[in-house]
Amino acid sequence: MFPDVLRFLAYSLIGIFFFFVPVALNGKSTIPLDHRVAWVQNAAAPAVPAYALLVLLAGMIMPFATGGWKAFKIRGLFAFLNVLGLLVGCALVIGFAPAWLMEPDMGPFLFEKLVIPVGLIVPIGAIFLALLVGYGLTEFLGIFCQPVMRPVWRTPGRSAVDAVASFVGSYSLGLLLTDRMYRAGRYTAREAAIIATGFSTVSATFMIIVAKALDLMDHWSLYFWLALFVTFAVTTISVRIPPLSRIPDTTYLGKEHDKEKLVTGNRARVAWSEAMGASRRAPSLVKNVGANVWDGLKMAMAILPSILSVGLLGLVVARFTPVFDWLGYLFVPFAWIVGLDDPLLAGKASATGIAEMFLPATLIAGHESIELRMVIAIVCVSAIIFFSALVPCVLATQIPLNIPQMVAIWFVRVVLTILIATPIVRMLL
Repeated sequence: MFPDVLRFLAYSLIGIFFFFVPVALNGKSTIPLDHRVAWVQNAAAPAVPAYALLVLLAGMIMPFATGGWKAFKIRGLFAFLNVLGLLVGCALVIGFAPAWLMEPDMGPFLFEKLVIPVGLIVPIGAIFLALLVGYGLTEFLGIFCQPVMRPVWRTPGRSAVDAVASFVGSYSLGLLLTDRMYRAGRYTAREAAIIATGFSTVSATFMIIVAKALDLMDHWSLYFWLALFVTFAVTTISVRIPPLSRIPDTTYLGKEHDKEKLVTGNRARVAWSEAMGASRRAPSLVKNVGANVWDGLKMAMAILPSILSVGLLGLVVARFTPVFDWLGYLFVPFAWIVGLDDPLLAGKASATGIAEMFLPATLIAGHESIELRMVIAIVCVSAIIFFSALVPCVLATQIPLNIPQMVAIWFVRVVLTILIATPIVRMLL
């Protein structure tokens, strides 16, 4: 019994510390995982671009070596786009690329702000993710979160850990966790899809970047908590309408469903018992960390080439074509209904988020209306789905979501965000 208690307490507390406890270091206050990734990035700065290229190369080779590119047409398309991603990465590192690609908000933005951070945080974060979820913490917290998670978001109580891990850590780590839980039979297809598209938003670190770009740091606390509230309020509605409501409640490959026990009695006693059982069944630390790191590396291989191919295509379309102007008209009526300043610009900015979550902020930056800047800043977070990173990340998992479904969910989330966030922002600012 004592070894089970020790493993549960020690490993879970270390995981909580690295993911959820902000620490001030060298004038920067953030979670220890972010500090660790930054330290690795700085300590190995000359080698980091080479590491990124190796991951890009492995990601390009993997679908052809495993035959995965033949499984579905969309995977075949992404496999060939991976080749483009590798070529773009090589061009950026060597510095031999067209002038438009080398502009700071094009190739360098994707490589330095997305490729390198994601390429490092996923495998490094997987080490501590093994401690956070592998030794009973999800079972322990899940029992207490049952009364909220199931009625409000139609997911098990244990999914609360996924939600928090995404918001304070990384959507890629949240998806890695969700995928593992789905493949283990602990989530159904619908539950995994809800978590992936309802909770796996960008981290607080990305929110700071958005707030700085839109000159909202003087209202940081308000922005953070509003974005958090609106994101989960939108999810409350989206889980009850198509396409999420129509995804079957079945398990991965017919695996036996490891349902969360519904508790009506002494929650503390049941939670402790569940945690001890999970700690007892858990593999050794080395085996667990090794499996998580390998999963993290495979996910990084799948994500990074797509960031430099799909993400770049999205940026090119946004800059050089009127596509997003046309798409933006879909959101103009909703911006007009709630009286949002400059509905046309708000619609176009909201539409660009499907390509890259940061794009709406670049279009609104410098606008005189703080209300518009705050609402669009919330859209950047609450929309969740974007092609430069999250869509490839989801497609790299076994979570049963396709591109049309994700686009439909994105549209619903943007509309709901505009309708919910605008009156709240107007009331509080």
